[in-house]
Amino acid sequence: MSKKVVLAFSGGLDTSFCVKYLKEEKGFDVYTAIANTGGFSDEELKAIEKRALALGAVQHVTLDVTNEYYEKCIRYMVFGNVLRNNTYPISVSSERAFQAIATIEYAKEIGATAIAHGSTGAGNDQIRFDLTFQVLAPEIEIITPTRDLLLTRQQEIDYLKKHGFEADFTKMEYSINQGLWGTSVGGKETLTTDKNLPESAYPKQLEATDEAVIELGFEKGEFVALNGEFYENGPEIIRALEEIASKYAIGRDTHVGDTIIGIKGRVGFEAAAPLIIIKAHHLLEKHTLTKWQMYWKEQLGNWYGMFLHEAMYQEPVMRNIEDFLESTQEKVTGKVIVKLRPYHFDLVGIESEHDLMNSGFGQYGETVEAWTADDVKGFTKILSNSLKIYNKVNGDL
Repeated sequence: MSKKVVLAFSGGLDTSFCVKYLKEEKGFDVYTAIANTGGFSDEELKAIEKRALALGAVQHVTLDVTNEYYEKCIRYMVFGNVLRNNTYPISVSSERAFQAIATIEYAKEIGATAIAHGSTGAGNDQIRFDLTFQVLAPEIEIITPTRDLLLTRQQEIDYLKKHGFEADFTKMEYSINQGLWGTSVGGKETLTTDKNLPESAYPKQLEATDEAVIELGFEKGEFVALNGEFYENGPEIIRALEEIASKYAIGRDTHVGDTIIGIKGRVGFEAAAPLIIIKAHHLLEKHTLTKWQMYWKEQLGNWYGMFLHEAMYQEPVMRNIEDFLESTQEKVTGKVIVKLRPYHFDLVGIESEHDLMNSGFGQYGETVEAWTADDVKGFTKILSNSLKIYNKVNGDL
């Protein structure tokens, strides 16, 4: 009886080594799978399949979970205005849960006895894959050659050559992971703490130098229209905005944060569309939600982003937070005007029938319609009672 292993395959050096190693040293029939969450072109997916089969994979599949990733994750990150450490839109890392889920479901479907990935022992992804695999299929063995063998890049290349496979595995200056919700850029400067990435490190360069004004339309918190054109597919409208905004080299920054494994990490990223969407959505909420809706959304949105980053997508509280976030979006409908310019964007303003500034109660700092000067005097006197009591009792006045 053959032994089947499903390998989460990206086509890079580590996972290419894993195909040969699992076949030659472990005697597995290797089935490779790539779960696409929107970060690969058709040409890239074809090249990855070609490499997998050339390495000796019995079968290669592309598991397209882009729409599922949008519906079950991106929507809620927008609802929650999720930015890790107020900076990073949890770009590529948020995709890992869905890639892991799709891969383990495929492994169960074909009756695999083992599942493998090429993550090293130095990063977050090993936890994200391992934990998801353990939760969804504890009966399936997890194999991690790259992490366990501690081989150098050259040793992996030499092994592949020895077994008849040669390819250009020249190490790039920067590690780039491109996804629907942003692109991470790591290497060189991000390994230290005193330098930023150079302009040339970013995949998308500045092309537009003029200013442009665009309009983002939201319905119940969801980004559905760009410059008056409505889109029925979430990933499509994100790509359409990215096509416009990335030409301005917008959305670049460096994220510094705590990794799951306990060390500090630093990574550059560019995420033009995600940052514009989140900031525009947040501005619309400021006009349409109450003070306490905004407050509790901020708390739970922060928790949602942290749990997502920490590989806890299967935690039931995530579904509870999603329900809460979606319930707050009932009145978050309208359009946001945004000005684009090189390296920056400005939120110009909003238009919404639910704009609480148009309540008719008054204009801040200008006019009042719903109270008198005496009302304010009485209100202030009652409001100050607890402060007066504390200071009287404690003698701090």
